[in-house]
Amino acid sequence: MAERRSGRPSPPTLTTIRSADWDGRELAGEVHRQVLFVDVDMTEATDRGSSFEECTFRDVRFNVSVHEDALFAGCTFSRCSFFDATFTGCKLTGSMFDGCSFGLLKVEGGDWSYACLPGADLRGSSFQGVRLREADLTGARLEGAEIRAGDLSGAWLHGADLTRCDLRGTELTGLDPHTVTLDGAVIDLRQAAVLAAALGLEVR
Repeated sequence: MAERRSGRPSPPTLTTIRSADWDGRELAGEVHRQVLFVDVDMTEATDRGSSFEECTFRDVRFNVSVHEDALFAGCTFSRCSFFDATFTGCKLTGSMFDGCSFGLLKVEGGDWSYACLPGADLRGSSFQGVRLREADLTGARLEGAEIRAGDLSGAWLHGADLTRCDLRGTELTGLDPHTVTLDGAVIDLRQAAVLAAALGLEVR
């Protein structure tokens, strides 16, 4: 299992919800803390303003689910599926993703700072206006993805593949172009100057 960048283990859980059918369920303002969710089906669930703190999700299906203004703070997601899931204005700071699938994931706004997604296959995913400061994207696959108008400052991107990734408007301060693949990536003029400076070039 992948480790959090701090090396700390996942927080302990106190209660367990196992093999529950939450398919299509509407969650509004629910509060869950240190709960272990195992083999729970959240397909097409609608979540508005719920709070999950230091929870662990194992083999949970979030496919086609919609989450608005929800909190997933310090959570651990292991072998979960997020196919066509949408997160709008959500906060996932410090959460860890291990062995998850993300096909067509859509994230709009919100704060994913310090989130750990090492080696994640995020091809075709979309992040719009998302704060990803100091997120761990080591070795992540982002070919053809969109990270628009966001913040990747301080993010760990060593070995990440950003081929054809649309990065326009995103803060790239600290990105080392020597350690990532940028073939065909789309950037704006301001970002071009930032990357040129990172390559040791003088822009006049």
